[in-house]
Parts: sequence; structure tokens; C-alpha cells
Amino acid sequence: MIVAVTSKDGEVYQHFGHSEEFVLFEIDNGKVIERKAVPTDGQGHGALADFLKAHSVSAVICGGIGAGAKNALRDKKIELIAGVTGKIDEVMVKYLSGEKIGNPDIECTHHHDHQEGHKCGGSCHK
Repeated sequence: MIVAVTSKDGEVYQHFGHSEEFVLFEIDNGKVIERKAVPTDGQGHGALADFLKAHSVSAVICGGIGAGAKNALRDKKIELIAGVTGKIDEVMVKYLSGEKIGNPDIECTHHHDHQEGHKCGGSCHK
């Protein structure tokens, strides 16, 4: 199983559609066997689900995410764990232990003309 985490400066990045990098964790028997950072090359909202599917991702962990991206992930049968904040490695430890790490009701509805300081994981609509 491969789990992708939106990434910026070692933290879960808070805007899925603007993710420039994912950290991919290959998991076997509940343990991480490989961890690697993969740049998105500026894929953008619509193409990120295809990008993740091409990397055999089964689940994605992120902060905020809009309805269109949620639908794209669902169409690709990629599990979504949204509303997550914190350091990526700490989040993965919690995820692997079965601890609840996100808020499934998080939905980013902000427009793209005010991204500075945007923190979807904590301020988007629930």
C-alpha cells in the first residue's frame, strides 16, 4: 500500500490543489518500508488525482481540499484523509497506529485569489 502526504517544509501542506510535493510512504504489514518525496511539477487540482494514481497511491493525507479534488480522488478510488495538520512523520506514526488524524468534513471553499496565509486544515468549512 502506498500513502501520499501533501508536503511543505516537513509539515502536512494545507492546500491539496496547490501541492508542489507529496511524500510517498510504501507500507507493508503496518510498517513503512520506503519513504520518498515526489514533486508534482505543478500538476494542479484536476491532474493530481491522475498523478497519485500513476504512483499507485491508495490513500492521501492532506489539510484542506475542495469538492472537485475530493470527487476526483473518489473517482480514482483513492482514500482521502483530510483536515490533517502537523509534522509528516508524526502524522504517519498516528495513522499507522490507527489513531484518528483528520476531519472527514473539511472542505476548502476559498477562491484562489487570496492564497497567502491560507490554512485550509484549520479554517475551512466543516
